[in-house]
Amino acid sequence: MKARAGRAEALLLIAAAIWGFAFVAQRAGMEHVGPFAYNGVRFALGAATLLPFVLARPRGPREATRPLLAGGAATGIALFAGASLQQAGIVWTTAGKAGFITGLYVVFVPLLGLALGHRPGRRGWAGAALAVAGLGLLSVRADVSLAPGDGLVLASAVCFAVHVLLVARWATRVDPRHLALVQFVVCAAMSLAVAAVTETTRVGDLAAAAGPILYGGIASVGIGYTLQVVAQRRAHPTAAAVLLALESPFAALGGFLLLGETLTGRALAGCGLMLAGVLTCQAGDAAR
Repeated sequence: MKARAGRAEALLLIAAAIWGFAFVAQRAGMEHVGPFAYNGVRFALGAATLLPFVLARPRGPREATRPLLAGGAATGIALFAGASLQQAGIVWTTAGKAGFITGLYVVFVPLLGLALGHRPGRRGWAGAALAVAGLGLLSVRADVSLAPGDGLVLASAVCFAVHVLLVARWATRVDPRHLALVQFVVCAAMSLAVAAVTETTRVGDLAAAAGPILYGGIASVGIGYTLQVVAQRRAHPTAAAVLLALESPFAALGGFLLLGETLTGRALAGCGLMLAGVLTCQAGDAAR
C-alpha cells in the first residue's frame, strides 16, 4: 500500500514539474493566439496524444459507458471553468497575485472535501497552510490591494479544487486513461467553441505558436493531466493538492532557467515552505 502511495506521489510531482514549466510555454503562446484557442488546441492535441494508449487497452465488458461519460463531462467542465476564469481574471490583476490566488485551491480542496467525507486531518491541514504561506512569499509582492480580476481568479481556484475532488471521485470508478481522454475532449470542445465566437485565429498564428502548443498539448495535457488522474486513484485529495501546488516553484525555476528571471531570497523561502508543506503531508497519512 505504501509503495503504491509512493508511486502516486511521484506521478503527482512529475505532473507539477510539467505544469510549472508549462507557464513559460503558455506565456510564449499567448503572444500569437488567444487563450481559448490556445487551450482548445492544446487539449485537443493532448487527447490525440493519449488516444493510442487508450485504444491499446479498450474498456472491459464491466466498464459501463454512462459512468465514464458522466465523470469525463464533470471533470472536463470543471477544468474548462477553472482555466477560463483564471485567464479572464489575469487580464485585470497581476500575474503574481493570480498565481497566489489560484494556489488557494490547496485550502479549498480540504474545505470542500469535508462535504464529501474526505477528512484531511491535522497533517493535511498543516501541510496546506504551509503551502499557502509559501505561495504568498513566492507570488505576492508589495501591492496587496484588491484588483477587479481577483474575484475571477478566486472563482477559478474553487473550480480547480472541484476538479481535484471530481478526479478523486471518478478515477476509482473508471479506467483513468479513458476518464482523462473524455475530460480532454470536453475541455477542448468547449474552449474551441468559445474561441470561435470571441477570438480570431489564423493558421499563421498557430504556426508561430507551434512550439508552446506542442509542449502544452503533449506534455502539460497529454502527460501531466493523465498522470494526475492515474495518481489520484491512490493519493488523498488534500495531499494531491499540496503536491500539485508545487507547480509554482517549478514555474519560478522555469523562469530562472529559460527566461533569465531572478530567484530572490523571498522566492526561495517560499519554495522552502511549500516543500515543508509537502513533507508535512507525507510524514504520515494526510487523512490522519
